[in-house]
Amino acid sequence: MLETGTKAPDFTLNDKDGKSVSLSDFIGKKVVLYFYPKDSTPGCTRQACAFAGVYGEFKKKNVEVIGISKDSIASHVKFAEKYGLPFILLSDPELEAIQAFGVWQEKKLYGKVSMGVVRTTFIIDENGVIEKIMPKVKPDTNALEILEYLN
Repeated sequence: MLETGTKAPDFTLNDKDGKSVSLSDFIGKKVVLYFYPKDSTPGCTRQACAFAGVYGEFKKKNVEVIGISKDSIASHVKFAEKYGLPFILLSDPELEAIQAFGVWQEKKLYGKVSMGVVRTTFIIDENGVIEKIMPKVKPDTNALEILEYLN
């Protein structure tokens, strides 16, 4: 897992419109980068909708919100349209950013062990340095916790 105070790994992934987006595109702006397991699952939907609900507050603070999962671009399009998600969703099927940020980990569900994305949020400062790491966040409160932190 990465540590606060270190440079965030740069990556280039496609958004839901197929456009290449790099983390370095946002130098000069604070970024909330959140990794989540899967589009349209209950927890991930609640987390995305919570970010969507307060997205205007992030924009007022000049903060960009970016969600990343290993879902396909087509899946992101459906997810964003169904729930009116106004922020950037990036597709990482090759686990490039997911592994670079150390969120691809062993998970246990009903006694079964598998590898997957551990829901984690990173706040990256204007210089591309990791300011805060929030591991194993709760989907319902993550967005508001970040806004509180930013105040």
